[in-house]
Amino acid sequence: METTDQDDVAAIGGDPTLLLVDDDKPFLQRLARAMETRGFTVAIADSVEAGLASVKTHAPAYAVVDMRLGDGNGLDIIEAIRARREDTRAVILTGYGNIATAVNAVKLGAIDYLSKPADADEVFAALTRRSGEKVAPPENPMSADRVRWEHIQRVYEMCDRNVSETARRLNMHRRTLQRILAKRAPR
Repeated sequence: METTDQDDVAAIGGDPTLLLVDDDKPFLQRLARAMETRGFTVAIADSVEAGLASVKTHAPAYAVVDMRLGDGNGLDIIEAIRARREDTRAVILTGYGNIATAVNAVKLGAIDYLSKPADADEVFAALTRRSGEKVAPPENPMSADRVRWEHIQRVYEMCDRNVSETARRLNMHRRTLQRILAKRAPR
């Protein structure tokens, strides 16, 4: 069994409560164990419904929430946490990263937005980073294909996920847009 590092405990502060919400159960269990070894008191949920129930019982000081869950959007949990406790440090995790949803997450109260696969060190750093502390720039900047994909995703979100309206605004055939949206993001 690993011991908790005193620096980790100091970075967490007085309230170590952490809510982890993700529908990928193996990932959720690994992250929960890793965060417990760093000094957090972890509660887990694998759905929006379970996450909202946990927030009603006790609003945590920290939260890591997956954006897309089987029964809805993780941003609903961020909103519920913010309504009950404004000082919660929440991080959004997602395998479907794009700029529009990152901006939306921050507007709703998330302090950071991490793309999967994120490891426990990245999550811990995001949760304990203090305001004003700068994040190191990425070693591998986005490719031109990724920038294009991000732009399409941003317009798609602005059009309330309406494919026809997005295609019209991007001056693109609707079927072409559907094929792009069905693919994973380029690296």
